Amino acid sequence: MDNMLEMYLYETNTLLEQLDELLIEAEKNEDFTTNDVNEIFRIMHTIKGSSAMMEFSPLMEIAHHIEDLFFYIRENGLDAMSESHKNDLFNLMFQSTDALRGEVEKLENDEPLSTNIDSVITDINSFLEKISGKNASAKETGGAASDAKSSSAQSGSLSPDFLPEGTYPQYIKIMFEEGCGMENLRAFMVITALQEMDIPFLFYPADVESNSDTIDFIQEHGFYVCPESRELTEVAVNVIKEINSVSTFEVLDHAAASAPAENTAEKPKEQVNASHPSAVSAPASGSASSAASSSGTPAKQSLISVSLSKLDSLMAIVGEIVITESMVTSSPEIQNLKLDSFLKSTRQLRKLTDDLQDIAMSLRMVPVSGTFQKMNRIVRDMKKKLNKDVRLTIEGENTEVDKSIVDSISDPIMHIVRNSMDHGIEPTTEERIAAGKPAQAEIVLSAMHTGSEVIISVRDDGRGMDTVKILEKAERNGLLTKPASEYSQKEILSLLMVPGFSTNEEVTEFSGRGVGMDVVKKNVESVGGVISITSELGKGSCTTLKIPLTLAIVDGMEISVGNSIFTIPIANIRQSFKAEKESIILDASGNEIIKCMDEFYPIVRIHDLYNIETDITNIEDGILIWVEASDKSYCLFVDELLGEQQVVVKPLPAYLNNFNIKDSGISGCTILGDGNISIILDVLNLYLVSENQY
Repeated sequence: MDNMLEMYLYETNTLLEQLDELLIEAEKNEDFTTNDVNEIFRIMHTIKGSSAMMEFSPLMEIAHHIEDLFFYIRENGLDAMSESHKNDLFNLMFQSTDALRGEVEKLENDEPLSTNIDSVITDINSFLEKISGKNASAKETGGAASDAKSSSAQSGSLSPDFLPEGTYPQYIKIMFEEGCGMENLRAFMVITALQEMDIPFLFYPADVESNSDTIDFIQEHGFYVCPESRELTEVAVNVIKEINSVSTFEVLDHAAASAPAENTAEKPKEQVNASHPSAVSAPASGSASSAASSSGTPAKQSLISVSLSKLDSLMAIVGEIVITESMVTSSPEIQNLKLDSFLKSTRQLRKLTDDLQDIAMSLRMVPVSGTFQKMNRIVRDMKKKLNKDVRLTIEGENTEVDKSIVDSISDPIMHIVRNSMDHGIEPTTEERIAAGKPAQAEIVLSAMHTGSEVIISVRDDGRGMDTVKILEKAERNGLLTKPASEYSQKEILSLLMVPGFSTNEEVTEFSGRGVGMDVVKKNVESVGGVISITSELGKGSCTTLKIPLTLAIVDGMEISVGNSIFTIPIANIRQSFKAEKESIILDASGNEIIKCMDEFYPIVRIHDLYNIETDITNIEDGILIWVEASDKSYCLFVDELLGEQQVVVKPLPAYLNNFNIKDSGISGCTILGDGNISIILDVLNLYLVSENQY
């Protein structure tokens, strides 16, 4: 059951993302295309079917009613809808998809589904009634349904007089669920379902598609289907059983079936089916299929869905292979032997291992387009609520990042985009024009590769950030750690990411609660990333995230301290150098600092921090490594550099969590080629640990 639920959630979320993208693009074009209508119908049909199978009634009901709506639109065409109706349809669809997504989130959080979705269903049904003109047509008198009703009342025979003429042996009386609404369209969906099974049949009322008066007749008397034979009746019954809106159905014998065959001899079967208004005509079915084929068949894609846990297992095994290969080729027992064929084989093994590692990593890489496209919806909704004219430009959406990292950065990017919409963009078009800017504001969301990192930036051409006001607000809130005059612009903007800071004076739906950028910073740093903010008053702002491509494999620098070996991620290293004793000075607290690039940086001695015995304690004998993470920059004192190596990150054993080892400046470990374990240092956390110690 868990596997089925997992697959259901994956499929439904994927379909809802597709639907969001489709709706946003259609709204930009201010109209739906025929392909859009067909695609929405298909998506809702799929969600309805899978939700019914999983017995998730609220999801099934919402999808079912949207499917009814787009069935009507598909059959009657978009031209019949006015511009106001189309605008209302866009809003209705966004509200409905939000309702569906809300129910899916409840399933993901193991919460009970909603028991009352009447408001959503009512909105959909009301809109369908509005565009189908049910109320207007209901006022009209006469029609085939009223004639049939009086005919039925006068008839006392087993088979109602209004049934279509023919020699069919049985007919099926179908009653729909009470209060489901639009019974004529539901009857037409029965007709379509039977047509798809190539079942020859007649039906009554004959004009359910075009005559809304038939609703009253179907509610009172039912909808009648008359298959050609008893065998076809059984097939039809199986189809009708699968239709959700059907409440009951009854198979009855046709009293006129024993009538002489010559009564219908004048009408050959083909002619009856084609000319009778209630018959299922082969040409109609054929034209529908040809229309479908003319719309273009999508190219078949060789894609499969794989559980992320399986990819994690594959990555772990590949990591073990990489380590084992290194242990074999680096074995001290063969170092001094001249084995040409063996060396040739090991070189080939290394090449194949590297290829395997690259392929395994690529399987986990996914484009950031899915996350970026979600921002279209955020901008669209906030545009309407804040009454701002803004366009979102997306660049580099095909840039690929590890799946686990993409999941982690979705919320931070969403928060930054919301901040740009709420804080950054000017509240009125007049203010932008007065500042010499285009009336329409722009938010640019971009991604690009730089070596082993991905740089994601969110920039806007809005008001920018007033550093004076930010500093004043931080001072009022008691967030400053030194005199205000000593803060640089970079440090002032970093205050935005301090817990409890908000530039909004009033609490709104979108901001002002003092919770946000600090959480964004924490989430980005949790995946080894760095966040920075730049801004120019009156010109705009830019928030930049530097994210590692993957957390599974790290380019690291091996260092030694005493008999211990540590790994420092290359991405955190700026420089390594020898220092003279005279260049070291002490700060007011007695801690060592050194001058680099006209700036002073504190020195953290690894052997003192972890109480490691070593003969190298003199600054001139060891090496200083200048490292940087987030807004922290300092120097590490180590014994020596052992060399650069790509290492497979191994998580720390679970039992070590009891000792808060991750709060000791350690992010994980790796196994070296000689079988030794190397501790991977968390550069950001390491500095915080050293501050607390000193």
